[in-house]
Amino acid sequence: MTQFDLAIRGGSIVTASDEFRGDIGIRDGRIVALAERIEGAAREIDASGLLVLPGGIDSHVHISQASGPDIVMADDFASATRAAAAGGNTTVLPFALQIKGRRCGPASRSIESSRKANAMSTPRFT
Repeated sequence: MTQFDLAIRGGSIVTASDEFRGDIGIRDGRIVALAERIEGAAREIDASGLLVLPGGIDSHVHISQASGPDIVMADDFASATRAAAAGGNTTVLPFALQIKGRRCGPASRSIESSRKANAMSTPRFT
């Protein structure tokens, strides 16, 4: 049995505090190990000569948001989160439009229900 689903090998790993050459072990879609050498992976990606960076965060996105009468943003959560991931962003923070004179809760719940229906990554709300 393999210890990891995936090993990313030989890249220059960049974290918030360090940069070093090594391997990344991934299990169930999560990074579980950083080491000089990872053994026992079902699949491998050779990252030699490449930078291996953490996913980006887009802290202000407009997804499935009404902008006026009969005007809605072109992207829904499926297309927007797919595009974000393709561009290296693994987290998006959608803007929840609060209608003047109304509470924030309904706007947040509307965004959350849209996200649950078709997001490809995990948007976070602040």
